Amino acid sequence: MDFVLVGSLVVGALAAAGAVILVGELLPATPALGPALQRLHPELRRQGRLAGADRLLRRFPVPYESLALLGRTAGYYYASLLTAALAGMALPVLLSVMLAAAGRHLPAPAIAASATLSLATAAVFAVIAHSDLQFRARRVRREFRSVVAVYLSLVAMERGAGHGSVESLERAAEVGDGWVIRQIRQALLRARAHHRPPWEELTALGRELGVAELGDVGQIMQSSGQSGAQVNRTLLERADSLRDQIRADALSRAEATTGKLEIPGAILLFILAAFVIYPITQQVYIGIT
Repeated sequence: MDFVLVGSLVVGALAAAGAVILVGELLPATPALGPALQRLHPELRRQGRLAGADRLLRRFPVPYESLALLGRTAGYYYASLLTAALAGMALPVLLSVMLAAAGRHLPAPAIAASATLSLATAAVFAVIAHSDLQFRARRVRREFRSVVAVYLSLVAMERGAGHGSVESLERAAEVGDGWVIRQIRQALLRARAHHRPPWEELTALGRELGVAELGDVGQIMQSSGQSGAQVNRTLLERADSLRDQIRADALSRAEATTGKLEIPGAILLFILAAFVIYPITQQVYIGIT
């Protein structure tokens, strides 16, 4: 075998592959139509949720609202649960392997117990992954509600400036560049593209994300056939009530966190009391005996 010839062929193939990759990077890329169509037609994404592998797992409760808030899909949810379950299942096995490597052989009942423990830890890790997803979704939902309260005030200001209902919603959505405002702006863009009332699109977005406060904007603006001053007053009152609700929720969370912080202090006090009482009881016991 001529190794020089083989080496030359390998080098030539690598050089050709590099040239193809370089040309492919320099050429204009094909636009990703899938994400654009999903933004313009979210109902197609909702209808396709039960397609493919989801149809096999449709009996399991999937937090679609939380996934939509975090920008994740059902496939990501199942993959995270499976990864967490596999990690939990591997933990007892890893401990058994470490003990065996240290020269400590486990008896047969202990091996059976470790198998049961693997299933238990897999279930616990899967529940933890689900709880983490819900926790992050609740945090994003609180942020969404805060931005909706500001958006209500901005819409009221635009209405007070003499703009129409649709124009007020669109002009208020142009202020800011956060993720929540972008979602509202995309919903208004879909409504304009499909020639639908924007309040219907906002209500559908609030229902999809589990943010009922966003649907209040659509319901108030839908009744804008009344006098402008009354609509402004309704918007401002709803914004004030939403802020009060946000403050009350923050206060309740702070009180709950304060209560949880008292638990470590009580445990530490109990340990210190045990350290103080134990020598005294030992002296008393020795004196009695």
